[in-house]
Amino acid sequence: MTVRKIYLKRIGISLLLGLLIGVALTETPIFFLGQATRAPQEIALTIPNGTAEQVARGEQPPSIPTNMMFVVGDTLIVNNEDVVDHKLGPLWIPAKASARLSFNQKESLTYDCTFQSGNYFGLEVRDALTPYTHLVGILGTGLPLAVLIALYSLVMPVKKENVPA
Repeated sequence: MTVRKIYLKRIGISLLLGLLIGVALTETPIFFLGQATRAPQEIALTIPNGTAEQVARGEQPPSIPTNMMFVVGDTLIVNNEDVVDHKLGPLWIPAKASARLSFNQKESLTYDCTFQSGNYFGLEVRDALTPYTHLVGILGTGLPLAVLIALYSLVMPVKKENVPA
């Protein structure tokens, strides 16, 4: 094998290795954080019967999260199965009724809320992860890493037995 072929092989392996590490570095946190690539959707939140009584005693209703995460374009549908009217920020949800809240931009919100023991409800609205977002993340980390690995591989001497005389 000629020196040129050896160096080209090293560069190819370096690019592959860098991109594989880029995939691991960008996709692993997304997987563990549960940020799936998905289209906007309707997400239901149900206020169970007896929630007002629990909140009045200072208890956190176990079936209601203290905050939620959405992507731009999602719609939150709050179903009130309680016998008491409830409020979530701009929404007034009468007993045995429902209300909708759409999220059209990236933002962090903290709304006053009558179905939480702390009287606040946190909402995080993020940009949706798209295949393009994944690709940019992989290439943004993988390519620079691949170039560094390739540079280091070019510094390594070629073994004499691999080079024809």
